[in-house]
Amino acid sequence: MELRIEHLSKTYANGVVALDDVALTIPAGMFGLLGPNGAGKSTLMRILATLQECDSGAVFFGDLDVLDEKDAVRRLLGYLPQDFGVYPKVTAYEMLDHFAVLKGLSHRARRREVVDGLLQQTNLFDVRHQRLGTFSGGMRQRFGIAQALLADPKLIIVDEPTAGLDPQERVRFHNLLSDIGAERTVILSTHIVSDVADLCSNMAIINKGRVLLAGPTQQLVDDVSCKIWARFIDKRELAYFQQRHTIISTRLLSGRTLIHAYSDEDPGDGFEEAIGDLEDVYFATIAGRHVAHACD
Repeated sequence: MELRIEHLSKTYANGVVALDDVALTIPAGMFGLLGPNGAGKSTLMRILATLQECDSGAVFFGDLDVLDEKDAVRRLLGYLPQDFGVYPKVTAYEMLDHFAVLKGLSHRARRREVVDGLLQQTNLFDVRHQRLGTFSGGMRQRFGIAQALLADPKLIIVDEPTAGLDPQERVRFHNLLSDIGAERTVILSTHIVSDVADLCSNMAIINKGRVLLAGPTQQLVDDVSCKIWARFIDKRELAYFQQRHTIISTRLLSGRTLIHAYSDEDPGDGFEEAIGDLEDVYFATIAGRHVAHACD
């Protein structure tokens, strides 16, 4: 089912505008919500998860009014928040079984079947009798997905799920998200560009409470690919190039300073045309330099 967000706004009591007239259409499949820390992503996720009220706007999941029919939404929802806490002295099986009871799975045999299946799916079955306090960060996140999948939700929201994971655990988690996103609407909220690039066929970039760009991920990359120019510099030259060009990113590569410039045409100064990627889309958009339109 499609999720429609219409003119959603939220301002906190201290005057911080968390969401400013947000409008998005999120199709089925994996959808990436990309933005820096403090962009408004978590506020939006909590509102969609029926945990927080907005000031104005509307949200529909299919024909369901998310803001007015919260109980019905919760029956279709799986949610993994940014800070997913666990009881350290309880085993994975005991905790997931408890969550299953809360989800309404009262029949013991059926509940055991569901819990065992989810632990298998998240590659935690062999450690099901291990206390959650002994789990690594990646194992805890996989357990968080297991509880989010209880009752076969149609909408799944995961908020910053790979922050702090080591590379191997990130790969495992990516594979798991890819598997569960095939037949559901899954919203992945993150500040990690590679998570969206690897997983999401559609995406949006949000900053300071406003949606700056949205669309199919590959199309957004194609739109920027003809506008990215690169060259290596001595780091002492950076200020010079920043004054003369629109520099959207700077990084060290094999000990050398690589800069990317955004320009509709060859900027000269030793730059060479580069193959743009989602990181270039992100940095150019956040910098206010890029509005999507196709290359000639």
